[in-house]
This record gives sequence, structure tokens and C-alpha cells, in this order.
Amino acid sequence: MGRRHGGHDFMPGKWVFPGGRIDPSDFRAPFASDLLPEVAARLQKTAPPLRARALALAAIRETFEETGLLLAKRAPARPAVGPWRQFLGLGALPDLAALDFIARAVTPPMAPKRFDARFFLARADRLISLEREADCGELDEIAWVDLSAARDLDLPSVTRFVLAELDLRLANPGRAAPYLRFVRGRQRLLHL
Repeated sequence: MGRRHGGHDFMPGKWVFPGGRIDPSDFRAPFASDLLPEVAARLQKTAPPLRARALALAAIRETFEETGLLLAKRAPARPAVGPWRQFLGLGALPDLAALDFIARAVTPPMAPKRFDARFFLARADRLISLEREADCGELDEIAWVDLSAARDLDLPSVTRFVLAELDLRLANPGRAAPYLRFVRGRQRLLHL
């Protein structure tokens, strides 16, 4: 997890998961392995196939940009431009098969900043290294946090929601992904 800088205008000082928005290059980025069929099927309930893959690629790219951790497989270094330049230059290709789609959440319409986020889970042993690459890290502080200790951090409510889902997912890996959204000002929870 990472702590957002105290000077940010959105969730300052909060501990969050790495993440961000899709970049157009995420639709064209090469990858070492594709999403597992069951993960792709669940994710495609929220987006068409190309966008679903781009969401997963964005998650891997943003994790690297914000934490310096590569969820990838080794491959020959290749030239690239844009946000994938550094990742591919390190001789790594995204390992989409390492991801599991575990939740989706959309902020309420009255929120000052809106997001429609998909949350993914991956085992740490699928990272190329547990050590961060140099010159990466957009978050103030990065830390490996035990699941029970994470609950004691200053967390946004959506992160608490995903941590609770993570407990349920670890107990039941085949569990449907929850979809938290707001309809007519009321919170609704569906399952994908």
C-alpha cells in the first residue's frame, strides 16, 4: 500500500492501493500472458474485451509507476514510448495471468472527485522482485502491510470495502466480484 502526499487535494495522507486511469497506450501494450479465462469473463461483465484487458494492463503499469514493483515476466528489453517506456526498457512484459479481478466501485455522484475503479489481486511471488525499481514511486510512503494491520491505517472507505472483500476472497477464491455503486443517491451492492 502507499500513503498519498499530505498536500494532495484528494484523500491527502490516506493509505491506498496503487492505481490510476487507463492511458491510450494500455490498449496496445504487449504482455507476456493474458488474463485467465475466468478472470476475463468476470471483468468483461464491466467492460468490453479490449477495455477489460486495458484495465488490467493499466493496473500493472500504475502499480509500477506508483510503487516501482514489476508484476511481469522477464523478456528482452524493447524500445517503447509513453508510459510503458521504463517498464519495457527494464526487460519485462506484464503478467496478466497473475491478476484476479476482485471488486469494482464507483464513487457517488456528489463526490468532489469521481472514479470508476476495478480492483485486482496478485500474489507477491508473481512480482519480478519484492524490491522496488529505482526512480519509481508517486506515493509518499510505500509499505508491505499485513492484512490485519492495514485496517489500523488511515484508509478511505472504498479501501476498507476492498480489504473486507479480500478477506472473503481468500476464504472463497471463486467468489463473485462485488460492484459497489450509487443509484438515485443510495448505495447498491451487486455481484459480477
